[in-house]
Amino acid sequence: MIRLGLGIIDIRLKLFTTLFGGLCLLSVSGCASVPENVEDICAIFDEKSRWYRAAKKSEERWGTPIHVQMSIIRQESSFRFNAKPPRKKLLGFIPWRRPSNAYGYAQALESTWQSYKTETGHRGADRDNFKHAIDFVGWYTDKSQKTVGISKWDPYNQYLAYHEGQGGWQRKSYSGKRWLTETARKVDYRAREWGAQLKRCEGDLDDGWWIF
Repeated sequence: MIRLGLGIIDIRLKLFTTLFGGLCLLSVSGCASVPENVEDICAIFDEKSRWYRAAKKSEERWGTPIHVQMSIIRQESSFRFNAKPPRKKLLGFIPWRRPSNAYGYAQALESTWQSYKTETGHRGADRDNFKHAIDFVGWYTDKSQKTVGISKWDPYNQYLAYHEGQGGWQRKSYSGKRWLTETARKVDYRAREWGAQLKRCEGDLDDGWWIF
């Protein structure tokens, strides 16, 4: 009986170890890998359920709609956790310095990220962590609303302020930068499209929370 009991315990231990290891692997790859379909917000959250929970918490904390936050991140990094600005080219072909130290999902600058950590008390936040990055976007868009009056439901101007800074937006530093205003229009269009998509799947996403 003792040997049989030990055998059952051993089998259960092996099953637990295998299952736990598999979940850890899925968790790591799930957080770091780019979603298969980066153009459909329902498909993104269906694949990355933890991202939905993080986005929902950021929306509840800062008041910026999920689809606005996600559209900004989609534009900034295409959901690559280690995204960096492309290097400049010396003499047209030699890789040179990067234009800034922006990094991660939200392409946050080191200085702005430090301000976020200080103001929120989230000192352990990492730019390559999606949960932290989307909370940063919520924090930044909240500041844009409070300091210069940009609605959190206005993806176009929120993105311009995100790119140029609130002071730059006030000075209209984006004027004459056609490429930037066109990018902001893309962010605006995608956010509104994703907002409509999210209405169709948000109920199912909310119902799935109990699994985790």
